[in-house]
Amino acid sequence: MIRHPAFTVEPWAVRERHLDLRVLAQTESVFTLSNGHIGLRGNLDEGEPNGEPGTYLNGFYEGRPLPYAEAGYGYPESGQTVVNVTNGKVIRLLVGDEPFDLRYGTLHRHERVLDLRAGTLTRTAHWSSPTGAPVRIRSTRLVSFTHRAVAAILYEVEAVDRPLRVAVQSELIANETQTYAGGDPRAGAPLQAPLVAEENVPSSEGTAIMVHRTRTSGLRVAAGMCHEIDGPDGTLVEAQGTDDVSRVTVATRLTPGQTLRLVKFFSYGWSAQRSRAALHDQVAGALASARLDGWDGLYADQRRFLDDFWQGADVEVEGDPEVQQAVRFGLFHLLQSAARLEERAIPAKGLTGSGYDGHAFWDTEIFVLPVLTYTHPTAVADALSWRRTTIPLARARARQLGLHGAAFPWRTIHGEECSGYWPAGAAAFHINADIAHAVIQYVDASQDMSFERQTGLPLLVETARLWCALGHHDAAGRYRIDGVTGPDEYTAVVDDNAYTNLMAQRNLRAAAEAAARHPEQAKRLQVTAEETRRWCDAAEAMSVPYDERLGVHQQCEGFTEHALWDFAATGAGQYPLLLHFPYFDLYRKQVVKQADLVLAMHLRGDAFTADQKSRNFAYYEALTVRDSSLSACTQAVIAAEVGHLELAYRYLGEAALMDLEDLEKNTVDGVHMASLAGAWIALVAGFGGMRAGHGRLCFAPSLPADITRLAFRLRYRGSLLSVVATREATSYRLLHGPPLALTHHGEQIHLDRTEITRLNPQRPAPEQEIHQPPGREPARRHQPPATAAAE
Repeated sequence: MIRHPAFTVEPWAVRERHLDLRVLAQTESVFTLSNGHIGLRGNLDEGEPNGEPGTYLNGFYEGRPLPYAEAGYGYPESGQTVVNVTNGKVIRLLVGDEPFDLRYGTLHRHERVLDLRAGTLTRTAHWSSPTGAPVRIRSTRLVSFTHRAVAAILYEVEAVDRPLRVAVQSELIANETQTYAGGDPRAGAPLQAPLVAEENVPSSEGTAIMVHRTRTSGLRVAAGMCHEIDGPDGTLVEAQGTDDVSRVTVATRLTPGQTLRLVKFFSYGWSAQRSRAALHDQVAGALASARLDGWDGLYADQRRFLDDFWQGADVEVEGDPEVQQAVRFGLFHLLQSAARLEERAIPAKGLTGSGYDGHAFWDTEIFVLPVLTYTHPTAVADALSWRRTTIPLARARARQLGLHGAAFPWRTIHGEECSGYWPAGAAAFHINADIAHAVIQYVDASQDMSFERQTGLPLLVETARLWCALGHHDAAGRYRIDGVTGPDEYTAVVDDNAYTNLMAQRNLRAAAEAAARHPEQAKRLQVTAEETRRWCDAAEAMSVPYDERLGVHQQCEGFTEHALWDFAATGAGQYPLLLHFPYFDLYRKQVVKQADLVLAMHLRGDAFTADQKSRNFAYYEALTVRDSSLSACTQAVIAAEVGHLELAYRYLGEAALMDLEDLEKNTVDGVHMASLAGAWIALVAGFGGMRAGHGRLCFAPSLPADITRLAFRLRYRGSLLSVVATREATSYRLLHGPPLALTHHGEQIHLDRTEITRLNPQRPAPEQEIHQPPGREPARRHQPPATAAAE
């Protein structure tokens, strides 16, 4: 959409200068406001027209059956789908007796701005009704980062050149009609009227509270609203309600230049256990707290919260205004997905849409949490604490599968496995090692020993136990993990997936080390010395397939011996392949949906030599079709590491602009959180060469031709670090906190308050030629001039 004429490219905002209903659904995802607990899609205030109405509460779902044409043992019997809960965004306007509807009358001006520093969505419109009566409308919407359960809208209507009679209707609406993108497995399942009314209490003072429950999952949700109204003398306020609608109507007469100002506060609460009365009171209390701060207080708190976040998270990119906008847009949405998790998951789409049914996958631990670890670490502790609460369900799943330890779900909302296709779901046991990886990374960066004892150790122990149940030592003494699916979903149920084995190896070693650091807690988890020896033995003997003939690692045992996919006979319109070819055909060919072995080289770089990385990268580039938004950022990181800077730059653009250009054509279902994280990963880990572990940050900056300066900030072990790289040199500065141990292109540095600058070595051009499958090359971008003032 940034190439759409309505949109500008500017460093701190996403601005839509005029309305195009053809991209309305995409903008609803892009303009979503959230705080990790409440998510409000960027629907128009009046509710219509819309692409998909969406108001979501993290963890609030409805159950549904998972039908199978041919069921099997261990298949999940029910799924979970995120619910579009009671909509509190709706504010309708009548001018005279004409409703404000952009499809009628005359729209003279319309602009929406997502402000990445203020945390608000602002809308301005100048509209004349079909009878010619003009009005100016301005609304500002926020979802509070400081009040977990509160959102607010400032809505103003101004008469322009004649006296007007206006009515503003502020509403709570449950069971809105939902659209459904049939045929696309990435879209959510349809839910029609999932909420059953239990209470609706409007009042003449402009307050209303509604309580509903879901039909199947039995969850209860309360929604409430209250208002502050500033209008001319004689302004009338009325309230009414039915089962699924509460409405507060404000009617008044405006003279030219006069404004009706309405502040709407609305709040949510939900629970599987609390009573109707308790939830009613919870929402009433949250509304009272919001009114105590008022609009000005909420707005000021929002700006302060974001000022603090950007101080430790901002990335500056000189030379590419599109990527500059995109990386900040991505960081903003990552923060929105996680700021107020409080032991809930981060779904693949955040709270921006119903895509993937609102499920959380491995995306969280491998793509989203690494970014938050170094920019907003408290959210990482929350997300992993949610995984800790689901250990009993994961243990039960392991027992069902005849295994020990915990088998964490491939996709879920509440913690139960919800994948109805086991080869790409239940067999993807690498989710266990992905969770362990996030624990290891967070503990290294935070040194939070309390977290490691209470949350990290149980997660490491239970995941390690699963690897000992899944694997075995073969006759040659190698430790094998057979019959699993790695990150590449086009190669399923394989033996010795290299990514899975290498990540399991780190998992096993980390579990043994953590148990040694916390012996009392380990004893309570019934960890024995014999068990930790088994973990260490398995890690030491882990099998990593390698093709001696080709001189490359195999993605899994035998992979390089499969027939090659016929890329020449595959048309551009046949991607993604999963929508046009049977899985059977994909599984038996050399074709890669997303980075798999290449991801292992990023996360387990210590297991590969520099020459192996170059050869592996060249081999798998020719097979990878990137039918997943998870791939480009990883390919960018390794392309940069092995010296293909221009290719890395092209992959950076794909990851960063996934939603702003709607590259996958499914931004309507919500933004891609992992790809948004990928913009930061490609810049910081790719061109910044950042790696971390064992108490040390390592950097190897190398910039492509189109980026003249890259600056970023990191939080690590209580310190805030600034890194500024140009093509010639890199400067490191400790902004606050204790000294840090750094490495710059292999040179060890002790950084205290003094700024240190080091030259960047000139890297020779790589010898290995790189080719992608025909038609799947990452696009080159023409860089437009900046369309807004620089910072």
